[in-house]
Amino acid sequence: MSDTDQTGSDDVVSVERVIPADAGAIFALLADPSRHHEIDGSGTVRDAKTGSQQLALGATFGMSMKMGIPYSMVSEVVEFEPDRRIAWQTRGPGRIGQHVAGRIWRYELEPVDGGTLVRESWDIRQESPVSRPFVRRLADQTRKNMAATLERIESVLT
Repeated sequence: MSDTDQTGSDDVVSVERVIPADAGAIFALLADPSRHHEIDGSGTVRDAKTGSQQLALGATFGMSMKMGIPYSMVSEVVEFEPDRRIAWQTRGPGRIGQHVAGRIWRYELEPVDGGTLVRESWDIRQESPVSRPFVRRLADQTRKNMAATLERIESVLT
């Protein structure tokens, strides 16, 4: 049985769901960028760029994206605790990425009766001041997309 709790402010939005799967299996899925398109609830993630591999602290990976038009994002793993927490900070490629991004996607896993409590957070406190006002307006849609991501994780693993 899964319950979704949606909480957050405009700068940090979190969604939780109990997924009837082992934390290790969920973590392995999250730590494999080549599988992110399988779980993305927004429909924007297409494919991992060449060279993206199993993640670790400090690893960088690129993703091909599409929201109307194709674009790319580059992420760096900024938090990494096996089977418990993984987070990456996302930027656009090249110089422009330093000025229009910086959001952090975080997954926290907590073993509970019946599976794992998965909390996904979207944290824009380090977002560029240039893009933060625009990105902040996406909080409600992002919350819905994250809930869909957690549903997809459950679907992939169960």
